[in-house]
Amino acid sequence: MADNKIIRNQINLAKDNNQNAFNYLLNNYWDDVFNFQLKRVNNESVAEDITIESFTKAFEKINTYNHKYVFKTWLITISKNLHIDKLRKNKLVIIESKNLIDIKESSPNNEDDLINEQKLKSLKNKINQLKPIYKKVIELRYFNELSYKEISNKLNQPINNIKVRVMRAKRILAELISHD
Repeated sequence: MADNKIIRNQINLAKDNNQNAFNYLLNNYWDDVFNFQLKRVNNESVAEDITIESFTKAFEKINTYNHKYVFKTWLITISKNLHIDKLRKNKLVIIESKNLIDIKESSPNNEDDLINEQKLKSLKNKINQLKPIYKKVIELRYFNELSYKEISNKLNQPINNIKVRVMRAKRILAELISHD
């Protein structure tokens, strides 16, 4: 782990939107946040998803970070709160699903196919509005169905950067879709 002076400098650079500083912080603290979540959820995939979300949220809120506090503690707190939010949402989904009536699925008809085709076209239009790097990772991940590792190799970028880019791209895409 780097010393406090280097970390403080990287945080300040990140506050100025320096991408290399974000990468430095991500690489320096990834294991801490991931291992914290892994102990909580006991599932690598879920721990990885929450860790990605934690860094995404932390980087969005980096300007709120106060140097009086230990950066690692701040990150862990964000991660812990995200996990708690997920647990609450899951509890709500379970409660709601118990109150739903089972509806038999019918095979899609021509109208359903047309609607799905229109939705896909609309989604592709939204994806085209993304910055090129976000567009690329979305296409590789969801249309080409590449793993994070495969995308990392293809784009010659660290895997943690790819994970964060996919998360950011999904968040931006969700905002674009919600403004329809």
